[in-house]
Amino acid sequence: MLDRRLSVAPMMDWTTRHERYFLRLISRKVLLYSEMVTTGALLYGDAARYLAFDAAEHPVALQLGGADPGALAECAAMAQAAGYDEVNLNIGCPSDRVQAARFGACLMAEPPLVRDCLAAMRRAVSIPVTVKSRIGIDDRDCYGDLKAFVACVAQSGCQTFIIHARKAILRGLSPKQNREVPPLRYEFVHRIKRDFPDLEVILNGGVTSLDAAAAQAIHVDGVMIGRAAYRDPWMLAVVDSRFFGASDPLASRREAVLGYLPYVARQCEEGVPLHAMTRHILGLFNGQRGAKRWRRHLSENARSTNAGAKVIESALTLVAAEAAIPPRHTGGGVYL
Repeated sequence: MLDRRLSVAPMMDWTTRHERYFLRLISRKVLLYSEMVTTGALLYGDAARYLAFDAAEHPVALQLGGADPGALAECAAMAQAAGYDEVNLNIGCPSDRVQAARFGACLMAEPPLVRDCLAAMRRAVSIPVTVKSRIGIDDRDCYGDLKAFVACVAQSGCQTFIIHARKAILRGLSPKQNREVPPLRYEFVHRIKRDFPDLEVILNGGVTSLDAAAAQAIHVDGVMIGRAAYRDPWMLAVVDSRFFGASDPLASRREAVLGYLPYVARQCEEGVPLHAMTRHILGLFNGQRGAKRWRRHLSENARSTNAGAKVIESALTLVAAEAAIPPRHTGGGVYL
C-alpha cells in the first residue's frame, strides 16, 4: 500500500522526470506525481516519451487527463505496464484548453461520468486508482455539493480522494489565478474525512511549509505540497524523518547536487539539453550564501552549445567559494 502522508503535487511543466529524479535524492519516502498526461497524448502520440521515468523515482504516480472511460482504462493499463505505482485522474485543472476537451475541473459538474471513468480504470489495473479534484466549481461550491460529488464518485470503488481546498472558477480566471484568488476552505476537506471515514483523504492547496503540512495532517490522511517544494526543494530534506519515521538520506545540498550529476551526464549523452534539468534545481540554495551566484551561473550557461554536467559543478564551486567568505561587519552589530 502506498504511503501518502506527504506527496508532491502534479504540476504541468514542473514535475517532469528530471525534477522527480532530483527530489527523490532528497526524500526516499515522499510520493511523487507526474505532470498531467492526456489520454490523447498516450493513445495517439509518443507514449514511450510521456511514460518514461527512472526506476529511482519510485514511488511515483502518473496523472491522467481525460473524460472517456474506455480511453482512460486503456491509458491506466499503459501506466501499470510502464511500472507506475498509482494512476490518478485529474478533476481539478481549470484551464480553458482542458475545459475545451471536456475534462479537468469541469467534470465536477458530472459526478456520474467521473464515477464511470474511475470504475473503468479500476477494472483495467491492479495498482491504486485515485482522483484529484477541487472542492467545487463556480456556483457549485457549498459543502453539500462536494459531499454529493464524493458520495457519487466513491461508488466507483475509488478509495483515495486528493482535494485541492479551493473551488475553481471556470470563466474569467487563469489557472494561476485559480490557485490564488478563490479562498482556501480547509474545513471542507476536513469534513469530508469526518463524513467518509473509510476513504483516504489527502489535502492539497496553499501548503507552503512542513509545519503547515503537519498541522493539516491532524485532520486528514495526508498532505500534498505543490509549488513550495518546487521553489525550495530542500524543504523536503527532513520529510522522511518527520513524516515517515525513517532516516533522511542527505545531510547537505551539496550531496544532492553530487547525486544528481551522474544522472545529468547520462541524460546529456542521450541528447537531453542541460537546461531541461538545471531549471529544476535553481531554488536549491534559496536562503543560503551563494544562492544568487548559483542561479545566475546555471541560467547563463545551461543553454550553451554542448553544455554538460560541468556547468553544475562550476556553479557548485561558486557557492562553496561564497559560503567560505567571512561575514562583513557593517557596524552597529550588523553583519552581511
